[in-house]
Amino acid sequence: MNPWLEAAGWLGSVLVVVSLTQARVLRFRWLNLAGSVIATAYNAIIGIWPFVAMNGAIAVINVYWLVRLHRTRHDAATYEVVEVAPDDAYLLHVLRTYADDIAQYAPGFVAAPDLGERRSAFLVQRGDETVGVVEVGDAGRSTGVVLLDWVTKRFRDFTPGEFVYRRSGIFAAKGFARLVVAPGGQPDTRYLARVGFRRQGETWSLDVPAAEQPSAA
Repeated sequence: MNPWLEAAGWLGSVLVVVSLTQARVLRFRWLNLAGSVIATAYNAIIGIWPFVAMNGAIAVINVYWLVRLHRTRHDAATYEVVEVAPDDAYLLHVLRTYADDIAQYAPGFVAAPDLGERRSAFLVQRGDETVGVVEVGDAGRSTGVVLLDWVTKRFRDFTPGEFVYRRSGIFAAKGFARLVVAPGGQPDTRYLARVGFRRQGETWSLDVPAAEQPSAA
């Protein structure tokens, strides 16, 4: 057998196996698609048609889910933002469960708020699954500090935290005119730019639109 052809066959198999180790949904689908496409071509060349059919079907399924995932990536109907108390039992359970992962993105974050601390907390839900948490502290002078913007590994390619910032009315209603990111609170500057933050020196800042006033009857 042609050694290049055999190498391609092994590459397809390796990609499929590696895809199964991925926690991120999008990464899993892309790797699995690449592996199944290579496996389909390899088996077609050597004439193993049952494997052609199987891998071809897997490739089609991956394409279907990739299209669907990308279509809903920025769809507000897919994600729900739920405000909870910063000492809510379920919120603290989520923060404890993922404490090690959260520490990598916000090493200075403390889950339990101090007595008297003014903090707002939001869960990002996809159906009945919690996929992210955003917490904002009150720094005074109409400024809110993003203490935590964290997403589970499965949905880290989708940045569902953006839906919290889209609902600017929730921050304006709390008296915030500006949000800033706490030092070390969100290392992904591309994400910050995508959701509307702008760099000002060493700080990333987001202007909060004023709350709309009800029109007179």
